[in-house]
Amino acid sequence: MPDRRTTAPRARLRFWGTAYALLILLTGTNLPTPLYRGYATKFGFPPVVVTLVFAVYVAVLIPSLLVAGPLSDAIGRRRVVLPAMALAALGSLLFALATSTGWLFAARILQGLALGAASGPLTAALTELEPAGNRRRAALVSTVASVGGLGLGPALGGLLAQYAPEPYVLPFVAEIALLVPAAAVISTLPETRVRTRWRPRRPEIPDGMGPVFATSGTTGFLAFAVVGLFLTLIPTYVATLSGSRNLFLAGALVALMLACSALAQLAGYGRPARQLELAGLPLLATGLALLAIAGGVSSLTLLIVAIVIAGTGQGLAFLGGLTATNQAAPANRHAEVVSSFYVVLYLGVGVPVIGVGFLATTAGLLTAVQYFAVAVAALCLLMLLLLTRAHRHTAAAAHH
Repeated sequence: MPDRRTTAPRARLRFWGTAYALLILLTGTNLPTPLYRGYATKFGFPPVVVTLVFAVYVAVLIPSLLVAGPLSDAIGRRRVVLPAMALAALGSLLFALATSTGWLFAARILQGLALGAASGPLTAALTELEPAGNRRRAALVSTVASVGGLGLGPALGGLLAQYAPEPYVLPFVAEIALLVPAAAVISTLPETRVRTRWRPRRPEIPDGMGPVFATSGTTGFLAFAVVGLFLTLIPTYVATLSGSRNLFLAGALVALMLACSALAQLAGYGRPARQLELAGLPLLATGLALLAIAGGVSSLTLLIVAIVIAGTGQGLAFLGGLTATNQAAPANRHAEVVSSFYVVLYLGVGVPVIGVGFLATTAGLLTAVQYFAVAVAALCLLMLLLLTRAHRHTAAAAHH
């Protein structure tokens, strides 16, 4: 029988090592965020190309997510995650070697395949490896690692690009180096016993879940449309508005939005789903309105206030949508429903920014971001109205 004194530290190491792997994979996919403006100058392309480079990543990520989750249930987490980490390293290598726009598309495709393949199995592995078997703690660690990686990527990319040599090479070499210990931990994961036959998941909603999924999915879509904007065009918006060419400032402000989202999720954890959505949507709308006004008056201070409010609202709205989906999903189809919810989130990240990119090419970046911010703020308020009415109807029905 194994000695508990030696297995407990090993179990903790595997758990936190798996969380580290998720963090580093997401960091790598978001390292290029502050560099896109420089790539646009270097390779001579308009803002719409930045959004297309981002959209192609989402386009391969979604099918990868739906194929790899069930595959890891059948053949084991390790056998899916290790090849995905190799793809992530290759994607970073292509960024480091990039000599034209085509390299950026190829690198983003590899990164999308890698994250889509690894995120589901790593999230499942965290639930299985949590030393005390605490599923709620595992879910919180996975959410914070994910949002942390989204924020750390732009901050680290901007810091290295601004203050270290070889701005378009060093961030990606650092990512490859950070992937090595992550791969070492993943290679020690226990083999998952074959539990299921492999069947790619098609997003489906169980009967009776339609209304909840419609409201939660729409809330999540709007929350992640804002994330998509921040990860593609906000660094250039910051530079245009502030007149500063500092890459770290651009990356740090994107990271600030995601840090506020993570803190809001930590603060809101365990609260009722509808309460989180009803608090998050007006904050998200207010932050977006201030974002549009900041562009009009060229105020960096107002932009920072807008980012903090929008980030807080984004975190609460996302957590509310995810919580409502989790609670309404039947136990035997839970993974399938959550996969469908994540597909909606990634569509929110990838689709709206393409429109902003096209608009920026004709109307200019500041105007395009302002139109986007006002449109999404209006949709947030409409969603808030629908949720409030639904909440009142439910309360009235319960009273009678």
